[in-house]
Amino acid sequence: MNLVIELIPTASHCIETTAKTEHWKSVDEYLKKANEDKRLEERIELLKAFLETADFSMLRQQSEKHIIDGKQVTFKLSMKYGKPWYEMTLEHRP
Repeated sequence: MNLVIELIPTASHCIETTAKTEHWKSVDEYLKKANEDKRLEERIELLKAFLETADFSMLRQQSEKHIIDGKQVTFKLSMKYGKPWYEMTLEHRP
């Protein structure tokens, strides 16, 4: 199973804030469930690993200029070779 998480930062929420929000939202959802959810556990672990290893200064620098230009920036997170990996994509907004 290859989990991919999409994070979309905005002008008011940088990639770090977006990742933290998704992480804690997932933790909260997991704690509310009565039974184990392996997919949610995997999501929490991926977000945690990303938060612990990413160079957020560089990611903000890479993404914020595009957000200011009106483009939607999407970070796609996954695990590759046992480590968090991301890809940044841009989409022009109409």
